[in-house]
Amino acid sequence: MATLLTASPAVAAGPTDRATPTPAASTTAKAVATPSASPTPSPSPTPATTAGKSTITWAPCTEEPEAECGKLAVPIDWSRPKGQTIDLALARRKATDPKARVGSLVINPGGPGGSGVEAAYGAPGFFTEELQKRFDIVGFDPRGVGRSHPVICSASVFNQIPPAVMKSQADFVKWTAYAKKLRADCRARTGPLYDHVDSVNVARDLDALRAALGEEKLTFYGISYGTLIGQMYAELFPNKIRAMALDSNMDHSLGVKAFLDTEAAAVEDAFDQFVGWCDQEAACALHGKDVRAVWERILAKARDGKLYYPGVTDRPMTEIQVLWQGVLGNEGPAWQLLSEMLRALDGGDPPSWVPPLPGRQPVSGEVAQLPTAILCQDYKLRVRNYKEYAALLRSSKRQAPDMRFNPMPMEDLPVCLNHPTTNPQHRLRYTGNTPILLGNSLHDPSTPYSWSASVARQLGSKARLITYEGWGHRIYGKDECSTVPIDNYLISLTLPPHGFRCEVGGRVETMLKKQKQQRELWPTDKLPWSAPFLASARTSG
Repeated sequence: MATLLTASPAVAAGPTDRATPTPAASTTAKAVATPSASPTPSPSPTPATTAGKSTITWAPCTEEPEAECGKLAVPIDWSRPKGQTIDLALARRKATDPKARVGSLVINPGGPGGSGVEAAYGAPGFFTEELQKRFDIVGFDPRGVGRSHPVICSASVFNQIPPAVMKSQADFVKWTAYAKKLRADCRARTGPLYDHVDSVNVARDLDALRAALGEEKLTFYGISYGTLIGQMYAELFPNKIRAMALDSNMDHSLGVKAFLDTEAAAVEDAFDQFVGWCDQEAACALHGKDVRAVWERILAKARDGKLYYPGVTDRPMTEIQVLWQGVLGNEGPAWQLLSEMLRALDGGDPPSWVPPLPGRQPVSGEVAQLPTAILCQDYKLRVRNYKEYAALLRSSKRQAPDMRFNPMPMEDLPVCLNHPTTNPQHRLRYTGNTPILLGNSLHDPSTPYSWSASVARQLGSKARLITYEGWGHRIYGKDECSTVPIDNYLISLTLPPHGFRCEVGGRVETMLKKQKQQRELWPTDKLPWSAPFLASARTSG
C-alpha cells in the first residue's frame, strides 16, 4: 500500500511500496530518486484523438534501448472524455518468440508509486523465459506517478512535515492543519489531475491501454497495490478480462482499524519468523543472542536520539525508521542482511552493503513527488481526534508487541487526514465469468495473507487462491510451485486446483524448460529494474 515519495532533483523519502522486490516496485524501500531520464522515444508518439481509441508509436527507450517506449493520451477526468488529457508513459518488451506469442501482458508493480516502465525494463530479470516468449510485456506509470504527470508538492512545504507518530491532541491538531496545507500545495502544483488519481481512474486508463494495444480482452499481472488496479478493472470491465493474476492482494473492504490491525499482525508474524530463523541458523549475525532483547535495545536507543544509521552521521535515526528494518528485511525476505543490519545498529560491524536509510526525510530541490495522494483517494482513513488515534495505536500494539505497528500505513495515515476519498473502501463487486487467480505468502509483512483470503471470499467461485507456505512479499519467482501455476494460467488459462498450496521448495508439473531461481532480495537492493527508483536512494505501499 504505502507510497513512494520522490524529490527533484535530489532525493526524498517516503513510505515503501507494497510491491517492492517486484519488477520495479510493493507496496510499495523508502527514499526514491526522480527518474534519471525520460523514456519518451523519438519520434514522439501520436497523441490520442479519442479516449481509448488512439494508437501508440513505439521507439527504442532512451534509458533501455532493448525495450520500446511510447505514450498514451488519456483524459484527466473520465467523465469528460473529450476534455484535457495527460500522457501516460509506457514501456514494452516484445515477445521473444513471435510464433508463440499469445498477446500483450500488462503489468503493474504496486506502490502506490511503483513504475510500470521500470517493471518492463526489468522483465527479463523477473519473468520466466517461457512467459517472455509468449507475451509482449507492457508496463505503464499510472497517472500521478513517475513519468506520467506525477503528483508534486513544494519541497519547502513538504519539509515542514511533523513526526509521523502523534503523541498528543496538540500533535493531532498540528497534523490536521499541516495535511490541509500540504494538500492545497500539492493540488496547486499538480493541477487538475490531483483530484483524479484514484485506482478507478487508473483502471479506466488500463482499459484505454488495452484498446490501444489492439487487445480484445486484457491479460494482466499486478503485485501489491497493483492488485487494487486489477480489482477495480474487474468491477468496471468484467467482460473484458482474458486473464488476471493478482499477486499479494490489497483488501479494499477494510475500515481504518481493521486495516491497521491486520498490517500490524502481518509484520509481527514476519518478525517472529525471522527470530525463529535466527535461533536456528548459525549464519544469522545474531545467532545465540536474544534477538528480541537486541531489538528492544535498538528501539530504546532511537527513542533517546542516540541511534545513527551506518554512514548517516548528520541526524539520528528515528524509532519508526528502526521499524522499517522489520518490514524491509522480511519482504524478500533478506534475513541474513536484516540480522547484519541489527547487529550494526546494536554497535557491531555493518554489512558489506548497507541499504539506504528508510523513512520520510527532508528533501532538497524544488519539489517532492507524493503518490500518497493515490492512497488517500482510495482509502478513507478517518480519525476524528487524538483519542481515536491513540486507540488505533494501542490496538496495533496488541497485535504487534515487538513491531508496535506497521510503519507503512502509519506514515501515510496522517497525510490522509480529512482528505477527500473518491474511491472509498467497499467489497469487491465482480460480475464477470473469467476466473481471477490470486496468490499470497503466509508470512507477508506488507499485504497480509488474510487480505488475499478475504478477496477470494469476495470473489467466491470466480477466485482461485495460491497459498505459498513461505515468506516475503510477492510469490512469483519465490518457488517453482508459486511461479509455474501463474505462468500456466496467463499463457494457457489453465488454473491450479481449488485450495492449491505451495510448499517451500515445492515442484509442480511445468511447461518450463528451466525455472530460474531468484536470489534473496532486499526491497532496496540493486536490482536491474529498480534503478533509478530503488537502487539510487530508497519502499507501494
